[in-house]
Amino acid sequence: MPITCTTRGADLTEARQIVLCPADCAQHRASIFGTGIYASVSSVCTAAMHRGIIDNSGGSLMVHKQQGRNNYVSSYSHGVQSQPLTRWTASFAVTKWVSPPQEVSSLTSTAAPGKPGPVKKTVVKKPAKKPTVSQGNRDCQVDLAVLLDGSSNIGRRRFLLQKSFVSKLAMLLRVGEHGPHLGVVQASDMPRTEFFLTNYTQPKDVLFAIKEIAFMGGNTNTGKAITHTVETFFSSELGVRRGHPRVIVALVDGWPSDGLEEAAVLARDSGINVFMVTVAKPSPEETGMVSDPDFMKKAVCKDNGFFTLSMPSWFSTTKFIKPLGQKLCSIDQMLCSRTCYNSVNIGFLIDGSSSVGEGNFRLMLEFIASVAGSFEVSDIGTRIGAVQFTYDQRLEFAFSQYPTKELNLRAIRGVPYMSGGTATGDAITYAIRNLFSNRRPGGRGRNFLIVVTDGQSYDDVTMPARQAHKEGITIFSVGIAWAPMDDLRSMASEPKDAHTFFTREFNGLEQFQQPLVKAICRDFTEAV
Repeated sequence: MPITCTTRGADLTEARQIVLCPADCAQHRASIFGTGIYASVSSVCTAAMHRGIIDNSGGSLMVHKQQGRNNYVSSYSHGVQSQPLTRWTASFAVTKWVSPPQEVSSLTSTAAPGKPGPVKKTVVKKPAKKPTVSQGNRDCQVDLAVLLDGSSNIGRRRFLLQKSFVSKLAMLLRVGEHGPHLGVVQASDMPRTEFFLTNYTQPKDVLFAIKEIAFMGGNTNTGKAITHTVETFFSSELGVRRGHPRVIVALVDGWPSDGLEEAAVLARDSGINVFMVTVAKPSPEETGMVSDPDFMKKAVCKDNGFFTLSMPSWFSTTKFIKPLGQKLCSIDQMLCSRTCYNSVNIGFLIDGSSSVGEGNFRLMLEFIASVAGSFEVSDIGTRIGAVQFTYDQRLEFAFSQYPTKELNLRAIRGVPYMSGGTATGDAITYAIRNLFSNRRPGGRGRNFLIVVTDGQSYDDVTMPARQAHKEGITIFSVGIAWAPMDDLRSMASEPKDAHTFFTREFNGLEQFQQPLVKAICRDFTEAV
């Protein structure tokens, strides 16, 4: 189907459609939004030029319609500048269109035997091959971003060898729909996303996409590329799968031009495992040019040797493919997949005594919701549970009851006020037996209990709190109004000052939201 230079993705009606772009589309300068995946308001032909699928002489291509997304990323490629866009309702991707093989013909005489006659052309069709669909390696279900070194230092020849290395790695990992997903970002002066995780999930498509990546040149700004990848690559809208380890493999020829420490901290805090693969270490005379000799230690997820690999040359990489592939599929060793945001059990012990009152009780619940909402709550992530207490105790909801953050927050805000006395010690014992007895499978996840109370307990809190500490439960005490400091400190874990909060007014609870979240993350990190 012929189209014009200004035809947009939204103008096409089919989910997959072959189109023919005319020549000289560069002069129209039609706008496009995104990289690899384009908002449907983008020009199809300009997007194809941006991807390098066609040039200014035009040509055929395949357009694949997709769902709308967030964060369309801008980039400059093949002489075309794309624009960023926060959100759009529909998207499309473009791929090369290769016409099917020509039919094979044979010559057959139609005359009587022994007599010359006209020759009829008989057409024999080649049998169509069934497409092979790779389901992928189910034992290696990682979401992987490979950061290519696109610097001038590596040069075009070694850049091709680098792409060959990544292609072989993709084949070894057995990329597929239900196996590893792989995307590529190129590091240079400014990073460029070449394709996202779900653009290509079949091995042949991934290999073709890698082959088509154009060399950028420039500096080796690996830190900037890691930051770009953390902020724009790993999102559910772009194909990241819930519960799958997120991995960055950064390939560096020599050494990076920028710092990596800040980018690495951002990656770790985001639950992303960074692997550093360096090729051709600096020679003794070049060591003075390396701004940070410890860049590998600072960049990786954990400085334990597992997340680093050094290769002597791009001309001898074959023997390193299997060791790297084995590391990338060792999901149990992906330490940075588990963060304070996605791997903790947080129980709330809520004072429902008469001294609180209905209005203040709602302020307490809003504070609790704000703390819970800071975490990645899901059935396989952080889990939230709640107990309300007076003289009696009531399990409002257990850790495994609500699988999403939205349902948990709704449950917190919907807790009905009990009213009664204050027996905090019995409530702690109740929480140990009825809330924290539901342990996370495999022992993963650290346990936290946040006690929110406005008054003095009528029973002992010290012994129940000690039992909780022995059970591996970290207690934070949040006191309001008449809550005595002695009780708060007796319940709190060590160091007491870091686990105790107090405010005179219920309106003052909101000031503790961020400090409390940071304190949970601090405790989690120290225990890992």
